[in-house]
Amino acid sequence: MEREDRVETLSEAESLRLLSTVPVGRVVYTEHALPAVLPVSFEVLDGRLVLAVRRGSATARGVDGSVVAFQADLLDPVTRTGWSVLVHGRADAVSDPEQVRRVLRSGLRPWVGDPEPLFIALVPELVSGRRLFPTGQGSRGPGPLGRTALRP
Repeated sequence: MEREDRVETLSEAESLRLLSTVPVGRVVYTEHALPAVLPVSFEVLDGRLVLAVRRGSATARGVDGSVVAFQADLLDPVTRTGWSVLVHGRADAVSDPEQVRRVLRSGLRPWVGDPEPLFIALVPELVSGRRLFPTGQGSRGPGPLGRTALRP
């Protein structure tokens, strides 16, 4: 049986920091009145998540102007440790030319290539995150070893 103290609830700031350490997450949206989930490239810029999608795709149509969920994680299946972050918020296409140029300069591109990507900005409204520690090394456990070993 696993102990509950293996799980640490993360602050919003720590959750967003962890998101900035991975390049791909999953966007959850509605397509044909059903839930859809798709991996997407993203970056955290100015407190927003910027997703890179293919222009004209079902994903672009499904997320632009909608409330969506976004999830990313870094998990180790051997030690059963890591972290997971979930974000909910409104997603809108980035239309300002200067913002588009800034995102292009960052190198962000869709997971599936597209010469003219569409960037979607997700403004976090609800952010939750959890870190899983090794058995016996929870957030109230033996100290920094459990914490340091899991930080990217």
